[in-house]
Amino acid sequence: MNMVNIMAKNNQKKLNKLRVIIDGILLSLSFIIAYFLRFDSPLSRWGIFRLDHTNYLPLTDYLQILIFLLPGYLIIYYYCGLYNPNLTQSKRLDLYDIIKANLLSLAYFALILFLFKKQDLSRAVIILFFIINALLSITYRLILNSSIRMARRKGINLKHIVLVGYSGAAEAYIDRILANPQWGYYIHGILDDNKERGTLYRNIKVIGSIDDLLEILPQNHLDEIAITLSLDEYSKLGRIVALCEKSGVHSKFIPDYQNFFPTIPYTEDLNGLPVINIRNVPLSNGFNKFIKRATDLFGCIVALLLFGIPMIIVAIIIKSTSSGPIIFSQIRIGKHNKEFKMYKFRSMEVQSESKEKKAWTTSNDPRVTKIGKFIRRTSIDELPQLFNVLKGEMSLVGPRPERPYFVEKFKEEIPRYMIKHQVRPGLTGWAQINGYRGDTSIRKRIDYDLYYIENWTLRLDYKILFLTIFKGFINKNAY
Repeated sequence: MNMVNIMAKNNQKKLNKLRVIIDGILLSLSFIIAYFLRFDSPLSRWGIFRLDHTNYLPLTDYLQILIFLLPGYLIIYYYCGLYNPNLTQSKRLDLYDIIKANLLSLAYFALILFLFKKQDLSRAVIILFFIINALLSITYRLILNSSIRMARRKGINLKHIVLVGYSGAAEAYIDRILANPQWGYYIHGILDDNKERGTLYRNIKVIGSIDDLLEILPQNHLDEIAITLSLDEYSKLGRIVALCEKSGVHSKFIPDYQNFFPTIPYTEDLNGLPVINIRNVPLSNGFNKFIKRATDLFGCIVALLLFGIPMIIVAIIIKSTSSGPIIFSQIRIGKHNKEFKMYKFRSMEVQSESKEKKAWTTSNDPRVTKIGKFIRRTSIDELPQLFNVLKGEMSLVGPRPERPYFVEKFKEEIPRYMIKHQVRPGLTGWAQINGYRGDTSIRKRIDYDLYYIENWTLRLDYKILFLTIFKGFINKNAY
């Protein structure tokens, strides 16, 4: 194992050097291609670029600038994380990092031109260089990362790790590593003082006690130690970290409080003392609340203009096909646990309030009317909630509100359930577009609601509204 591990580390170092060299080549190539596209290509000869062939700088002048560009670009790439061997992040984040690095590098390019007084360089060359380099960089990294992921699935160039501590965090960590072999982790076992040697979790064994670190670390077989202690064993954390740092082995801490803290905790620095906030709610910020409310009002007015006539047609059909009111109102729990009346088009026969407030709708429910089946399946019955949005009781996007009976029930059964009431409930939401509507897992729904609450941005709202158009309206779980 030791020889394999040394080879893996050497391969990673070589790969990092190779990335820098390839980036240098691609930068130079992009610069030269941009020059020839601008001055010596069909694009210039066809008049796409205005060109006076007697009045432009030779290639050598551009190459002089390239000498100063290359080191700056590579340093910026480094600080933007393009040389981090991290395959656990999504391709979307890879793409974001590449574009961010190229935009910062473009600003550096402009600074170089200003300092060296090279204002006579062609702007078209600069723009073409930016586009070509970004495209080549994205393509090369997609190919490289796909190749590495494929190799790691086959057991090549793995990172060897041991977990210290058996806990819920350890099980969650193992689950994710086994589900993503492309990350390239190989778990040799778990060290724990409370579990018997040989105890298995998904074929990962407890191979000894925490004291066995004293024997394992000096052998230099491991790339990482993942510290997954349970909460009641955190007194051992300082000693374990000290042992890892003394041996030079990289250590990670996977806290066993994922039920309390968000994925990205909000931290404060009190004169050098780190403080972690248990819950970060971006919508508690006054400016964010104002922006979201303004967006709700604008979107609501647009939606009423678009769906006004269809809503009138549905109202006429409901009135003419069954007895009872057109609009059905129901008490729901909203922001700060306040009750409000939520509006819907009536899709069921009129029933007593005592039966209605405690019952879920079931498949082939005889209470649902003919038009009711259609408007529930297509979510048209939810459109009157636009008036709840206008009144400020709801938002276009947010966790779905629940009836008081079920709120009382779920808050005792499901951890963190009541956190959803720190924001306005929504007409659509992150849980809904991910398939958790109607008769689906409440626990999963809450997980998605909490992700939305803790990671809210206006862009996320737009994304949810956009996806609602394509997969949010048709509800297979609506009966």
